[in-house]
Amino acid sequence: MNVLVTGGAGYVGSHCVRHLCDAAHDVVVLDNLCAGHRAAVDQRARFIEGDLANRTLVRSTLTDGAFDGIMHFAAHLDVGESVSQPLKYYENNVINTVRLLQEMERADIRRFVFSSTCATYGVPASVPITEDIPQSPINPYGHTKLAMEWAMRDCAEAWGLGACALRYFNASGAAEDGTIGEDHHPEPHLIPIVLQVALGQRENVKIFGVDYPTPDGTAVRDYIHMDDLARAHLLALDSQEPGTFRYYNVGTGTGTSVKEVIDAARRVTGHEIPAIPSPRRPGDPPELYADPTKIMTELGWKPKFTNIEPVIASAWKWHQAHPNGFADES
Repeated sequence: MNVLVTGGAGYVGSHCVRHLCDAAHDVVVLDNLCAGHRAAVDQRARFIEGDLANRTLVRSTLTDGAFDGIMHFAAHLDVGESVSQPLKYYENNVINTVRLLQEMERADIRRFVFSSTCATYGVPASVPITEDIPQSPINPYGHTKLAMEWAMRDCAEAWGLGACALRYFNASGAAEDGTIGEDHHPEPHLIPIVLQVALGQRENVKIFGVDYPTPDGTAVRDYIHMDDLARAHLLALDSQEPGTFRYYNVGTGTGTSVKEVIDAARRVTGHEIPAIPSPRRPGDPPELYADPTKIMTELGWKPKFTNIEPVIASAWKWHQAHPNGFADES
């Protein structure tokens, strides 16, 4: 297939690009590099630097590309920032994505794999989370992703879009060969922050909330490895049919607390990793972990990484080799 990957220079997108190339797909990456890295893009893919807000560029790219499908990762993703700057998230995650769908309709492209999130569930009534529980997000990031799920569902009925929303949990780890990994500025995610402490780049890691109603008082999340996540995207793309909207949780089915992540990182790295209790962050639910039965049953997907230590070990391999992130590639 000819596949366009928006945001393909980012953390999740770059891993999916590599898996697409490995599967012999022809790949074009569109990324404005505001958060992604040119060095993260597989050399087998063609790269276009540009923004989804540039409608002329998007139209010409889709018209000229003869694409069979699109994977869409070009979104802002920091929950805390979405609370303080909601319009930034509505502009990019909703308005720009609506424009992309409009240009897809115009170009008659009907395969669409969308990077959604477990944040659309908000604070679930129970865990593990199944796809049929109510979606009630508690932060603007989750609101924007849910809005686009609604739009995709409506487009499937209106003009035959074939869309799949993958509601993933905490994307984690790095490519097993250590060549691509996580590099955000600033870094919002727990595992790389913990590893930065081990590298001596931070003095400590803050634990945001130690009084949650969880076994050890810290927030519980489902950490899904990048390679498992990428395989889910390829399965979704290959099986997508026009005129259908599908949605799947992508997680391991196991919850790991913040304290458990830090303890595992101490074992993997051999470093002390000081941790400081801090107040909860707004918009953070106590527990989020998946029931991935639906994607396992319908797409035949199964996670390879079901324990947190190998996930952290893959990230540690990347961070040791690239202590300054992709800047070490230049």
